[in-house]
Amino acid sequence: MHALKQTAALAAGLALAVAASAALAAPAYISAAVHDANRPAADTARDQFRKPVDMMAFAKVQPGERILELIPGGGYFERIFSVAIGPDGHLYEAVPVFGGSPDASPKSNGIAHDPHYTNITEFAMTPPNISGDAPYDLIWTSQNYHDLHLTRLHLDIAAFDKLMFDSLRHGGSVVIVDHAARPGSGTTDTDALHRIDEDLAKKEMKDAGFVLVAESNVLRNPKDDHTVRVFSMHDHTDQFVLRWRKP
Repeated sequence: MHALKQTAALAAGLALAVAASAALAAPAYISAAVHDANRPAADTARDQFRKPVDMMAFAKVQPGERILELIPGGGYFERIFSVAIGPDGHLYEAVPVFGGSPDASPKSNGIAHDPHYTNITEFAMTPPNISGDAPYDLIWTSQNYHDLHLTRLHLDIAAFDKLMFDSLRHGGSVVIVDHAARPGSGTTDTDALHRIDEDLAKKEMKDAGFVLVAESNVLRNPKDDHTVRVFSMHDHTDQFVLRWRKP
């Protein structure tokens, strides 16, 4: 029994050591970005669910990069990107401006005007604006790729995905984080639940010429049955995380 206790204690110690080393493995610039004192408490309270360190590492964010974020919303990742890429990098924020819809006016979160984040340019999410500042090292969208498929927007998804492809440097990445819908449902639940079928997102990106290079399960939630509107679950939905490369 004593030997079993020693073995269990050793295993627990090893597990803690692995966890500690994983925490220490985050580059200093990512740790600094996540622990930025200017991030609001409402954002840091969500870190346990949105896993920003894991997300930055998965996206392979580097200082000095040029990043395009699509539909930044409240700016949860915006401040993190800004600090992580540093003064030699630049962050471009594309806010929605869709004619003939309730989203017809640009929705700014104001972070681009915050003196703590001087490496941000914000513009309306139109093809000329997006391509005008290309090429980018990384294009990022979190919990919003499904929004491009909302019926009321009448967007040409194939054309938009091609725009992303053309606006990315060769070897650059696109990362999509989104709320998973029922497998095989396509966009059936997108308008009502704000979800999208992962397989549809994969097909669309492959059709645009991207190569899928990595997937992460860190935001998966097996308790989510994909039938509930995402606003009722906040950050507890089952989410897929995909990284694509432009050959």
